[in-house]
Order: sequence, then C-alpha cells, then structure tokens
Amino acid sequence: MINKSSSFLIVLSAPSGGGKSTILNEILQKADKIDYSVSYTTRAPRGIEQDGVHYHFVNKAEFTARIEQGDFLEYAKVFGQSWYGTSISYIQSRLKLGRHVIMDIDVQGAAQISATTVPLVKIFIIPPSVDVLQQRLIRRGTDSPEDIQRRLDTAKKELDCIPDYDYLVINDDLDLAVKDVMAIIKAEENRVCRYQSPMQEFLLQEKKHD
Repeated sequence: MINKSSSFLIVLSAPSGGGKSTILNEILQKADKIDYSVSYTTRAPRGIEQDGVHYHFVNKAEFTARIEQGDFLEYAKVFGQSWYGTSISYIQSRLKLGRHVIMDIDVQGAAQISATTVPLVKIFIIPPSVDVLQQRLIRRGTDSPEDIQRRLDTAKKELDCIPDYDYLVINDDLDLAVKDVMAIIKAEENRVCRYQSPMQEFLLQEKKHD
C-alpha cells in the first residue's frame, strides 16, 4: 500500500455575490470526505441563516477573546464593519482524521492562511463579468444600492489578488463550476507531494510478494 497524506484545506474566495457559497454547498452534497469550516462573525444573521450552521454568530467581545486565545487561523474585518475568523483547532482535528476541510473566505483571510503551515489549495471564483455580478447582487435582495456599489468597488480590488491563487474558476454555469472545483480537488489529491515515500513503498510491495 502506497501511503499519502491527502487531506488539505480548500479555500474558496470570490467577490461578494460571486457564488462561492452556492458552489461550496453543492460540493458538500457530492463529496463524502469534505467537512465545512463554520466561520465566526460579529455580523447579524441574514435571512434563514442559523447559528452554528452558516456561521457562529458572536459579539465583538467574544470575538476579541478568541483572538487573544489564539483560536483563529485567520481573522479579518470585512467592508470595515464586521469581523470574520476561522477556528484553527477545528481544522486541525479534521485534517488529522484524513478529511478535507472546505471554507469560503475573502482575500484577506486567504492571504493570512497562506502564511501558515496548513496544507491548502486556493481557488478564486468569479462570474463572467461585472454586469453579471451586479445583477446577482441585486437579485439577492439583501443589500441597499449603496451596499451593492461598495461590494462592486471591493470586487474590482479583489481581482488584483487572483495571481496569488492556485486556480481560477469562472462561475457562468453552476454545474460546470462545481465540476471544475471537484476536478481540482481530485487532481490535488494526487499531487506527488501528497505521497510520503512512493518509490520506496512501491519497491517494498515487490519484496513482500517475493
């Protein structure tokens, strides 16, 4: 048996309204060894969002306490309003079980994680155009016109971070975008660096059969 350490963190980033959450949910339904990292945030729930399912909704005092305790792999203030953070203990516990962990975070958080030793794959997701992104934000119906414009302005700045990612997926057709992300995960599982000692273990199997 040729052993490999194939578990890693899968980071999905996209402009607000780019579809990363929808793609993430589709992947969780299709994959059997991927767990979702529920982020902590100080913002209020939107629509049908549930505490502990979509986010861990906490106040600023609790968020600050977790920072001081070193419980966050990454954390950032988004749009100058709300804080978001990722629990490092949860991710480490799942990776030790040989499972992947997937999460959707912004470019700030992804940059922080890149500076750590956690094995990860970073995928940037964008709609085919700014016009499509704007229409998706409008259809979402959760933001004021001012908020939508702010998100569009932020999206244009986030595009500068694309070269820092491993892969780019164009989310024009949802099914195709999901297939692209799944293909990336499968390919990453078979990277040579995931295997511990492939040549030695291959030759060892030959000796066992002699």
